[in-house]
Amino acid sequence: MKARIAFLAIALTLAFPVAAQKKYDSGASDSEIKIGNTNPYSGPASAYGTIGKTIAAYFKMVNEQGGINGRKVNFISYDDGYSPPKTVEMARKLVEQDQVLFLFQTLGTPPNTAIQKYMNMRKVPQMHVATGATKWDDPKNFPWTMGWQPNYQTEAKIYAQYIMKEKPNAKIGILYQNDDYGKDYLKGIKDGLGAKAKGMIVAEVSYEVADPTVDSQIVQLQASGADVFFNITTPKFAAQAIRKAYDIGWKPMHFLNNVSTSVATVLKPAGVEKAVGLISTAYIKDPTDRQWENDAAIEQWRAFMKKYYPDGSLIDSFNVYGYTVAATLHQVLKQCGDNLTRENVMRQAAGMKDFAIGTLLPGITIRTGTSDFAPIESVQLMRFNGSEWERFGQILSSGK
Repeated sequence: MKARIAFLAIALTLAFPVAAQKKYDSGASDSEIKIGNTNPYSGPASAYGTIGKTIAAYFKMVNEQGGINGRKVNFISYDDGYSPPKTVEMARKLVEQDQVLFLFQTLGTPPNTAIQKYMNMRKVPQMHVATGATKWDDPKNFPWTMGWQPNYQTEAKIYAQYIMKEKPNAKIGILYQNDDYGKDYLKGIKDGLGAKAKGMIVAEVSYEVADPTVDSQIVQLQASGADVFFNITTPKFAAQAIRKAYDIGWKPMHFLNNVSTSVATVLKPAGVEKAVGLISTAYIKDPTDRQWENDAAIEQWRAFMKKYYPDGSLIDSFNVYGYTVAATLHQVLKQCGDNLTRENVMRQAAGMKDFAIGTLLPGITIRTGTSDFAPIESVQLMRFNGSEWERFGQILSSGK
């Protein structure tokens, strides 16, 4: 009799195969995906806080639409004030107490550097970090950390190429934040200039995040005789530098790093008339660019903002950035299906094959591989005309 029951059980199993088994790590279940984040909602880099608010709004929209594969996203975001010790504290809380599945878009090079070893030791994804430092594309040594935006060294090399072509006898003055973020850009410009770097760079001055202003540094750079200014600053200091250079009558060819190009939080506070002629790079559609006025993706973004983040600025490119990076993660989690393990999250994130998002510039897609943790590696140069950024030239790539 027992043998007959066993036979029937096997027969039923063969006739009605068991559905693929769901797999979960901490932070995932049949109903929820718990995601952790840190952002500087206060402190010297608080202009970036709107990115965290945009991401929260994006997942509110996703949840209203039924979630991801039937699961609601629980996005937990803490203020770290752009302070690495605080980031360590918040990351530990998210991983050990809140038990999130992974961290996403933790912002800033120094904060992410402070938690990188911890996250990799715990084997918890440090996903799509909000910094372009080159170090995030190192799957061999840090397989649980992945970047998202174009890296700083590539961006700086593009500026170097432009300078050598347009102003071969330039005298370059550089202002940089004295940390890994600033030094990554500094290395990029020097590598891009190559053997000419020593002769062309006439001044390098740094500032600390805790400094009240960079006014004295701008005066120092003007006194060096520099006629090209590479401005490696976060938003608060970028606005100060633009304003001070104008006010003292210094009019160099001015390159502003991509992370401070927001019209709403940098150029308007500086004075848009003082920002005319600035050169930078773009990889997402800028909401101030009239070319995108009737663009379907930007119209969709505006509708999203009005409904889910009505207090957010419609001229702040950081809000397009937050929306676009959240859309990237949305796709990764869709691809995960019912296998919501940390290992599979990384596997899917490393398997993006030219994924297109409408708010990225035409021709720029998300592409990764097991040995390529740099999702975006193309940019286009742009110049500020006093009211909006105007792109020029071709899409430039690192050759990926």
